[in-house]
Amino acid sequence: MRNIRRRGAVALGVTGLVAPLTLALGTAPAQAASCTTQTGPYQKQVEKFLGRPVDGRQSAADCKAIQAFQTKHGITPNAGYAGSVTWGVMNLMNKQKAVGNNPNKDGACPVNKGRIACVNLTLQLSWIQDGRTLVYGPVPVRTGRDGYETRTGLKKIYWRDIDHVSSIYNVPMPYSQFFDGGQAFHSVGLSMWNPPGSHGCVNMTTTTAKKYWSLLKNGDDVFVYGRKPGT
Repeated sequence: MRNIRRRGAVALGVTGLVAPLTLALGTAPAQAASCTTQTGPYQKQVEKFLGRPVDGRQSAADCKAIQAFQTKHGITPNAGYAGSVTWGVMNLMNKQKAVGNNPNKDGACPVNKGRIACVNLTLQLSWIQDGRTLVYGPVPVRTGRDGYETRTGLKKIYWRDIDHVSSIYNVPMPYSQFFDGGQAFHSVGLSMWNPPGSHGCVNMTTTTAKKYWSLLKNGDDVFVYGRKPGT
């Protein structure tokens, strides 16, 4: 289900998308408005990801680049510190990119169901396939946080509501396609890498949610597998 934080707010938790995001920010500076001069434990990795000179030492330019990334994806504190949460998001992006156009390489998502929407919780990726043919994706998604995990298993879309509003959180859930109780595909106005995650739904960009809406229908299969680290 959709995160009920105001869209302009930043993430309040530190539970994340991959293992490093489950670590507390402990040693991270408390400041949020100004740039930190402190070198972070993932300084070199973050510098490399951002295309900065990799010297393992924080500079003013490093801080501004890191801070911009944190602000874009709702990572707090957004002080430009190269900590575990920031690197965790970047590391997940690297892993997602490495999948390329073969998201079901391991055959984990059933290929004998015809058209099916697959959700890999471990990599926070989703796609639609028909047998062994990739129809759409893979695309990054944002699934349930710790305590609100997106439930795994084979399911079916049973209800679609293009202008749905959550009866629990009283927030819009555009292009909702429900497949397990209150859990659904739907669009959000947040970064797909915004930690700690949703309240169980599979969040998507508006572009992706519209595409899923056009490609899927009631009765189509959905398969959710893996485990979002930190949950």
